[in-house]
Amino acid sequence: MTALVVAASANEAISEGKQMDTKKKILVVDDDPDFNLVIQKFLKKNGFEVDFAYNGAEGLKKIKENPPDAVVLDVMMPEKTGYELCEELKADARYADIPVVLLTSVASRVTSADMDVEPTQYSHHQGKCTQADDFLEKPASAQQILETVLRLVNP
Repeated sequence: MTALVVAASANEAISEGKQMDTKKKILVVDDDPDFNLVIQKFLKKNGFEVDFAYNGAEGLKKIKENPPDAVVLDVMMPEKTGYELCEELKADARYADIPVVLLTSVASRVTSADMDVEPTQYSHHQGKCTQADDFLEKPASAQQILETVLRLVNP
């Protein structure tokens, strides 16, 4: 289960001048249902429309059916990893401009100093090689996710 710290409110985001002009749609792709539920509730509370998927293949299907304004994407998932999904999105002109935030606990286990060693299936190096728009280490707080999404959808 992903640990989250829910430490912000809509008023805090709005008081910092980050209020959204229109309701933006965020797709959260993570195989942890508890994480999806908490982030969905938090982002909705802060003015976003939120949908979620439980693996990369389901996420890709939802993106093709109804492209979101941003994707919050876990790395380690069944069927299609977050790296694979991010790579597919950024290689496709129809979806390349959708901001992608990669979330993973991999960063805490693999450092840049390890890059002279064969990368593991899920490595920090892979994350840095993707064209993701941002990269947050788990456990990321709901506040961190909110601030990142706000920055990416309201440049």
